[in-house]
Amino acid sequence: MTQSEADKIRHREKMAKRKAVQDAEVASKTVTSKGLLIVHTGAGKGKSTAAFGLALRALGHGWKVGIVQFIKGAWGTGERNVLEKFGEQVVWRTMGEGFTWETQDRARDVAAAERAWGEALKMMADPGIRLIVLDELNIALRYDYLPLGDVIAALKARRADLHIVVTGRNAKPELIEAADLVTEMTLVKHHFAAGVKAQEGIEF
Repeated sequence: MTQSEADKIRHREKMAKRKAVQDAEVASKTVTSKGLLIVHTGAGKGKSTAAFGLALRALGHGWKVGIVQFIKGAWGTGERNVLEKFGEQVVWRTMGEGFTWETQDRARDVAAAERAWGEALKMMADPGIRLIVLDELNIALRYDYLPLGDVIAALKARRADLHIVVTGRNAKPELIEAADLVTEMTLVKHHFAAGVKAQEGIEF
């Protein structure tokens, strides 16, 4: 037997063992369907981007998707441009007035967050919507624009088949505890630190 043939056999045996472990792990899961509460948080870039990618995946399966933007609102974005082309399959509400340091008016920010949460509750009550993205809800909760207890209670009381994605830095511990899936985006390196401004097609 040549060294090449021996390597192939070892590889097959290794992969067979790995497949057996993986198959056993998959077989141990008994819940076939569950509406998930997903949180994307952390200081790194990509939280909203990942959420919109998930929305695109859901749309590809024919789902109706709802999107509420709590903070962003000043810029037109590529994701909105493309997702709104799905017509009535996407319900999009941009309710923010821009970043909190832009408005410098807490009362306005609170009012905007309350309006956005009202839209979120409407979407949660719509049985046709299967996925909702609550973009930058974490920011509204961080600054106490909304009552945390009420928001957590509503998210926990969602329909059994409704998936909700919450994005934004500094997710509250209570939200992390309530979530089914939490991903923290870790900042390793960012071009902004090197003087590169936000670019169309990359940041918005």
